[in-house]
Amino acid sequence: MQTSDPRDELVEHLGAMRAFAMSLTRNSALADDMVQDALVKAWTKIDTFQPGTNLRAWLFTILRNTYYSHHRKARREVSDTDGAFSDQLAQKPDHDGRLQMRDFNTAFAELNDEQREALVLVGAEGFSYEEAAETCGVAVGTIKSRVNRARARLAELMELNEDEALEMTDSVTTGIVSAQKNVA
Repeated sequence: MQTSDPRDELVEHLGAMRAFAMSLTRNSALADDMVQDALVKAWTKIDTFQPGTNLRAWLFTILRNTYYSHHRKARREVSDTDGAFSDQLAQKPDHDGRLQMRDFNTAFAELNDEQREALVLVGAEGFSYEEAAETCGVAVGTIKSRVNRARARLAELMELNEDEALEMTDSVTTGIVSAQKNVA
């Protein structure tokens, strides 16, 4: 006798699950989120379901546990309905990083192929000069020179002074354009 896959029956219980979630949360958006989370958990753990037992009860147990886990987590969170706490927080605007990244990408595109390649290998990929030289089939000194010239050209194109740090949100970019004094 062939048994059916319980995954095929999940959709039959969506209405009842949503009604149960609404009774727990009294919030339709949160209820929908709870049902979705419960279904994801059920789908990923379907192998733990015992065929021949009550699938609906199993789903409701998962939904109930999901609700209580969310409820416990929410109790630990601080309510800030009037924004008093969030007004005290400061965050650097996202657009600064995006603008600097755009400027960097424009300057990076102006480098010749060998300089871009050397910067990516050494700065972004973290290759040693020796590994980068081997990859490119050139001498170690050639890689060091390309990296040094590329960093100097980027600083020039981006109009950076020697003592001016490039403030980037991207660690890879920071590695690529790190101060020339780091070049051995």
